[in-house]
Amino acid sequence: MKNKLYILTAVLLGFIIFASNFLSADLFVAGVQNFTVWFVLSIFSFACGWLINKTLGWVFGGKIVFSVIVATTFITIIMISFFSKYFGLNDLLFENIILYSLRNVTLGAIAIFGMAIPETMRLHKELETLELKSANLIDKSKEAEKEAEIILNKAKLEAEQIIFDAKKKSSEIILNKNRIEKELKQFIRTERELIKQYEVNND
Repeated sequence: MKNKLYILTAVLLGFIIFASNFLSADLFVAGVQNFTVWFVLSIFSFACGWLINKTLGWVFGGKIVFSVIVATTFITIIMISFFSKYFGLNDLLFENIILYSLRNVTLGAIAIFGMAIPETMRLHKELETLELKSANLIDKSKEAEKEAEIILNKAKLEAEQIIFDAKKKSSEIILNKNRIEKELKQFIRTERELIKQYEVNND
């Protein structure tokens, strides 16, 4: 149901563009009233473009607006071709077709401009959000880098402490080994001397 209501906005835009065909060809010569109507139609076209972008989105809404511009321009060309006398056109048919087609395209371009404004605002907000997220990620990465550096330094200190303790224990073991070997040698020497003395005494 909502999509149908949103499509009605595109239909309204087509009606506005089509209604511009009934204005005088000389907008700026025909008087302020005629130009005021053209200005109001431009405002409505802009508003329709804004609403279409908000409801149908930039991509799908853009396709709809482009289709409306093409359709209304095609209908305008047919009307100018077959009912030129009704519009009071005495100039060349080709020139009038170009003139009225440009008016339709102009209102369509205003509608596209109306779509572009909120889309630009939305993209700008998204860009600000992404920049903020990027800044937060950079800050977090810096904090993580600092934490990793602290952990790495701590691990290095612990590793150095472990190596130092291992070297210390190794030195103690070597000293104990040397001491034991020395004591054993001394003990063996003493035993030999005692044995020699015992043998001498027995002789």
